Amino acid sequence: QVLLMESGGGSVQAGDSLRLSCLASERTFSLYGMGWFRQAPGKDREFVAGMSRSGSRTVYGESMRGRVTISRDSGKNTLYLSMKTLETEDTAVYYCAAGWAGDYDNVISTAHEYDHWGQGTQVTVAS
Repeated sequence: QVLLMESGGGSVQAGDSLRLSCLASERTFSLYGMGWFRQAPGKDREFVAGMSRSGSRTVYGESMRGRVTISRDSGKNTLYLSMKTLETEDTAVYYCAAGWAGDYDNVISTAHEYDHWGQGTQVTVAS
């Protein structure tokens, strides 16, 4: 069973930085591609960033490209999303996800390809 638990969300000011964490169960990174998504009220779930099983490839969604970095610490079974220069439009619930990506270096970027999801962590950016 794959368990994912996000943390690190909160209320910040526009322009601030924030790092989200996703604690995963053992062997998750070696078996699955990983991703971060977000969902604002009334909007579809949106791809933010993804990482391959190998950890060597990353892909970023358009909305936050240049302001976010996805990384992982395999020894701690933890995936990170580092965000900077946050904007009010970044207010959303942020989700960590794991999915079967096939090739070891493949990154998946669509929500329906992910099989396992965390409960989400709220990020609120005030002006």
